[in-house]
Amino acid sequence: MHKFFEWIKRNKLTSVLIVVVLFLITGRSPFYILNNLSSSTRSMSVGSYGAVPMADTFEMSAPSTALKSIGIANRYQQAAPAPEVTDRMVVSNSYLSLVVKDVTASVKQMTDYVTSVGGYMVNSNISRPEEGGTGTLTVRVPSKQLDTILQELKNKAVKVVSQNLEGTDVTDQFVDNQARLSILEGNKARFEEIMKNAVTVDEILKVQNQIFSLQSQIDSIKGQQNYLAKTAEMAKITIYLSTDELALPYAPVNTFRPEVVFKMAIRHLIGSLQSLATMAIWIGVYAVIWVPVLVIIIIIKKRRKQIKPPSFK
Repeated sequence: MHKFFEWIKRNKLTSVLIVVVLFLITGRSPFYILNNLSSSTRSMSVGSYGAVPMADTFEMSAPSTALKSIGIANRYQQAAPAPEVTDRMVVSNSYLSLVVKDVTASVKQMTDYVTSVGGYMVNSNISRPEEGGTGTLTVRVPSKQLDTILQELKNKAVKVVSQNLEGTDVTDQFVDNQARLSILEGNKARFEEIMKNAVTVDEILKVQNQIFSLQSQIDSIKGQQNYLAKTAEMAKITIYLSTDELALPYAPVNTFRPEVVFKMAIRHLIGSLQSLATMAIWIGVYAVIWVPVLVIIIIIKKRRKQIKPPSFK
């Protein structure tokens, strides 16, 4: 730096011309340019969020110095220590296949019960209710009462065909999201401090863009956290209901069961007879078209046989 001022003393005219040219190009005061040059020799470039060099992002020395003083580059890379987890966060899903006497009445009864214990219905579907039919009921219930609720639902059925309970541990994902959230909120607070020192419109816009980007990521992670917390708090139960055991989705324990094969054969036979009856009805309805056409064809053939050309021997 001493050599720089010595050169200015030896080349005063050249120095003045350089300052004038810089003033005309940048529109800045000569004192501001000299101050910025001296500050840049002492400042270090600090990376901003998203791996963008902060020295390129901000032109003024004040924001750059502020970034250096709060140490964003160093602190951003440090993740918050993972808390010690005592209670695991598990998302529970249960599936029941139940034989009932009346699907419609059972759906209504089970829905009322779920509502009474603090749960709610997610989806309900009933097909062929006039024949007893089949139905699917999806509900969410408090996870802490899951075992009791499952037992009560099974008590309302004639037969429990199958039951499946699965759980997904999302504790690690929740803790990781919480650590990321802490880092993002800390960096957002630092950028808000930098905003107080920003002077030009360009600097303000650049800092605002960083704040908006961080806020968007914070909102996204908070949404994930809320979803994980709610799904872990409320277990999902999918109930398949039918008056016929064979209509329920389940895998039989024994691969060969004669009584089941017999029932399936009877069902296919009835289905085939129904298909034949349906075909006969269609043929009968379209008889108004094909019967007259058939009669006309028969009459034409008979007349051709009656009118034979004379044979010459």
